[in-house]
Amino acid sequence: MELKIAVLAGDGIGPEIMKQALEVTQAVCTKFGHTLSYQEGIVGACAIDATGDPYPAETHTLCMQSDAVLFGAIGDPKYDNDPNAKVRPEQGLLRMRKQLGLYGNIRPVMTFPSLIHKSPLRADLVEGADFVCIRELTGGLYFGRPQGRSEDGDTAYDTCIYTREEVERVLHLAYKFAGQRRKKVTVVDKANVLATSRLWRQVAQEIAPQYPGIETDYLFVDNAAMRIIQWPKSFDVLVTENLFGDILTDEASVITGSLGLLPSASMGVHTSLFEPIHGSYPQAAGKDVANPVAMILSAALMFEYGFNLQAEGALIRKAVNASLEAGVVTEDIASGGKSYRTSEVGSWIREFVEHSVVDN
Repeated sequence: MELKIAVLAGDGIGPEIMKQALEVTQAVCTKFGHTLSYQEGIVGACAIDATGDPYPAETHTLCMQSDAVLFGAIGDPKYDNDPNAKVRPEQGLLRMRKQLGLYGNIRPVMTFPSLIHKSPLRADLVEGADFVCIRELTGGLYFGRPQGRSEDGDTAYDTCIYTREEVERVLHLAYKFAGQRRKKVTVVDKANVLATSRLWRQVAQEIAPQYPGIETDYLFVDNAAMRIIQWPKSFDVLVTENLFGDILTDEASVITGSLGLLPSASMGVHTSLFEPIHGSYPQAAGKDVANPVAMILSAALMFEYGFNLQAEGALIRKAVNASLEAGVVTEDIASGGKSYRTSEVGSWIREFVEHSVVDN
């Protein structure tokens, strides 16, 4: 099979973790007899510096012509610390999501047996936790119009807008995932206060009977935030709107003990995009210390969700788990012992793949 992907390393640690993910991806393709072709594009702060545009037309064309997009991270302190900046890296990310139709973000939340002690929660709460957060990605406050500030600068406003179509498609995605897992969907909203949430609740109640073998329950977002910490093992598939999903998925990520371990997939109308959930971590950029595991696991999701190549994704997961159990980890998750460089962890995982025996 030919895998044609767009590679957008982005800012900060993006280029160095992307290098490791690409090497592992190539090793998997070689192992299973696939042909990998990829082309690199720019996005975020580096694209602003080069072209003045955080998501240049050339990058969009590249993504549209590719079967999948492997994405690193965006963001730079010089924009974060300037509230008056007219162009920001994050604008490129939002535009990319909208133009590619990346409507559903999928974030698996799981624990790694060898790293249970790294979680800030008690081991008995998190051991065995395994759920998926599905976040609507192209609607809500982040895309609502009108949006802006008053002429005197003392008043700001954002508008939260959702359509039935936007809600329906992400709910169907959630039920599809639940059907492949433990058959439970939790719809998170704020229907007691927000009109958009009442639309979500109404549409969910209409769709649920179409999936009679799947249990559906409903939580207000504040209750869901508490339950993620108190009973993370009670969830299977959690689905919610854009802003709530942004917050809840970051909260859920600490269950595993490190942001550097969790991948994500954004399913799209035109193509799909695969990225780690951590940011650009500019303080570590170029130091060869960033954790590449989330980026490498994002490549695993690309094989599984982007190309329906389950064995290939499984081999990457096996290699990552082996590296964690062997203690070949970066400084953020090392437990008092030796820590390894970004490149060393990536090379160890790649070599594990190369030396593995698989049935072609």
